[in-house]
Amino acid sequence: MKIHLKVWRQRDNDSKGYLEDHTVEADEHMSFLEMFDVLNESLVSEKKTPVAFEHDCREGICGSCNMVINGQPHGPQSGTTTCQLHMRSFNDGDTIFVEPWRAKAFPVIKDLVVDRSAFDRIIQSGGYISVNTGQAQDGNAIAIEKDRSARAMDAAECIGCGACVAACPNASAMLFTAAKVAHLGTMPQGEVEHTLRVQSMVKQMDLEGFGMCSNTGACEAECPKEISITNIAMMNRSYVGSVLGSEKSV
Repeated sequence: MKIHLKVWRQRDNDSKGYLEDHTVEADEHMSFLEMFDVLNESLVSEKKTPVAFEHDCREGICGSCNMVINGQPHGPQSGTTTCQLHMRSFNDGDTIFVEPWRAKAFPVIKDLVVDRSAFDRIIQSGGYISVNTGQAQDGNAIAIEKDRSARAMDAAECIGCGACVAACPNASAMLFTAAKVAHLGTMPQGEVEHTLRVQSMVKQMDLEGFGMCSNTGACEAECPKEISITNIAMMNRSYVGSVLGSEKSV
């Protein structure tokens, strides 16, 4: 199948970007990243600069394959990352626009690669459990209700890819931050630091320059792990409660 690509090229964050035209002969069984490998092999053989794009596991785990494909983060297939998207999702002769995440807090490093270290700093501000629990207890020693552990595990699925930010018209990181807060705050081990955690992480999120949530729901729709926006409501309740001194577990 012949695919026409319009790929975003940008030397660095201070340079002006542009869309570059390419044509690739792809197999329908290729993943989207494998199709980009074919493109780059062609560019290298022509002694041209290959397109910079980020990837690691190529199994939908690491969250690094961040591309906006035809206006949708990770492409048209719901519940998948870019590396899990296959060319059979497109038709022969299609024109595909490929761009990087668009957010002030995610400056462009080169082409399709953006700096997502803002997420790392949000985690460093409170996305952990640091209380001294002594010697590790048996895994079944702390009884946890099934629905409670399920909510924590659902939130823990967040891979920090940034699709929620790219999808949001305000470039908000609320879904990412809320997933981390809910994951830890829902479990007994994380309750001790929950008040400090939610305040610290929300503060750092604002310092990074992310926008505010306006409940459009685009983040949930484009999240490859389908994290629910109910986590945002939980975080908002926790934040207000912590500020007013009436904090309760999410």
